[in-house]
Amino acid sequence: MSSIFTKIVSGEIPCYKVAENDEFLAFLDISPLAKGHSLVIPKRETDYIFDIKSGEYSRLWLFAKKVAKAQRKVISCERIGVAVIGLEVPHAHIHLVPISGVNDIDFSKTKLALSHEEMKQIAISISKVF
Repeated sequence: MSSIFTKIVSGEIPCYKVAENDEFLAFLDISPLAKGHSLVIPKRETDYIFDIKSGEYSRLWLFAKKVAKAQRKVISCERIGVAVIGLEVPHAHIHLVPISGVNDIDFSKTKLALSHEEMKQIAISISKVF
């Protein structure tokens, strides 16, 4: 069964795209912990990140690194925090969260409510420097 991320990859569901290549897609989380919180996914549907074949897995992390570097150029933060949880959506994904402290990547805290226009501008800003 297709996950919501597969539907985003196919264009069936829109997203705030920050980066894309033939294998991977990065887009803003619609319930972000911080401005610029992005998800990096393989386009090929794989439920569990450690089931991704080694070559693709390495390329996924290199793509995520490039996204994180673009985020840091645009979003005011100390670092880009990384999380792989894998329980919310049955499609492997990496959270890239701009942080200035360890508590900034607490997934139990209240998420930001950003406007469509704000999300759009953040995505455009990150994609321009990707």
